[in-house]
Amino acid sequence: MRAAGAIAAVVLEDVAGFIRPGVTTQEVDEFAASRIRCYGAASAFLGYRGYPCSICISVNDEVVHGIAGSRRIQFGDIISLDVGVRYQGYVGDTAKTVAVGGCSLIAQKLIDVTTQALYEGISCALSGNRVVDISRAVQKHVEANGFTVVREFVGHGVGRTVHEEPQVPNFVESGKSSVKLRPGMTIAIEPMVNAGSAVVKVLSDGWTVVTQDGLPSAHMEHTVLITQSEPEILTCPENLPFALKAK
Repeated sequence: MRAAGAIAAVVLEDVAGFIRPGVTTQEVDEFAASRIRCYGAASAFLGYRGYPCSICISVNDEVVHGIAGSRRIQFGDIISLDVGVRYQGYVGDTAKTVAVGGCSLIAQKLIDVTTQALYEGISCALSGNRVVDISRAVQKHVEANGFTVVREFVGHGVGRTVHEEPQVPNFVESGKSSVKLRPGMTIAIEPMVNAGSAVVKVLSDGWTVVTQDGLPSAHMEHTVLITQSEPEILTCPENLPFALKAK
């Protein structure tokens, strides 16, 4: 899991550095595929339930699951990159939203709040706590800053497959039981945060999720290991063993 997470993290950084005005999202996806192969891994998304791309690239009001194509990235866009890789039978899953050259003040605040919400959630990923403690921390931070959390899509367990139990919502579901966190569990915590309404819809391609009001959205994600003490972020570039470094 550490190796898979590290590869996903390094690929995410590589792809974020590749993005610039004028490139198409298809070119970004092709670059991501080449970087995944460099580390001897495979995309965990390509072919998953028919998904046609190596990574998810979601632009501006696209929340998650954006599909690469001929769209050219523009200065001022915000791009959510979601990278999942499979390495030696295990999956690493990570995401972040980046600004292309610069962005509006509200978009930058959205990115900053979503990033901090992720770490607020991670800080609660402690043995003996419950999933709802993570959910509450994320929701509290997001809403205190005037934004909303998406409810139709949530974090999840991750290990040998992309999506495992338990689900990890970014909001508190009243009246529902919540799984207790135990050492050895690996979960993907991933706030999806909208600048406006939390309402989303899926486009006709069957994948791309967008905000209903057309306002921007941001997405951050880490794969996290529950331990006997502090949570360990597995999607960390520093975990990449020397032997795996790309030539």
